[in-house]
Amino acid sequence: MNFRAALLTFVLLFSTTPLTAGTTLGLSDKAQLQAAMQAHIERASVAGRFLHIYSEDGVVRPLRPQVAHPKILRMEEYFVVCAEFEAPDGANVNIDFFVARRDKQFFVFDQQVDNRAFVRQLMKSGKAELLR
Repeated sequence: MNFRAALLTFVLLFSTTPLTAGTTLGLSDKAQLQAAMQAHIERASVAGRFLHIYSEDGVVRPLRPQVAHPKILRMEEYFVVCAEFEAPDGANVNIDFFVARRDKQFFVFDQQVDNRAFVRQLMKSGKAELLR
């Protein structure tokens, strides 16, 4: 299954999940956040690969999209969505996409590649919280 089909399946399955007490976001917004991530990935991809230059060695690695994660974080008026990619060596690479709302649409304004520690620190410090 390609990434787009997997994302559509995710949105359909996730949209049937009831919202719980606490921080919530409408189902339409959740689907739009995931769609904004997908659109960003497609715009930044060449031949179906999301290109990323690693600052450690300056090598560009083409990452193959695998699956969108269902968790969404809120950072005040901003959001974090995540997807898993496959590196050329077969390793899993998580990318966290930071999303903002502009008028009635969402757009990705930043990303953290293979840096879960950053997002964990945002959660630990209370700057980001998991939407339920």
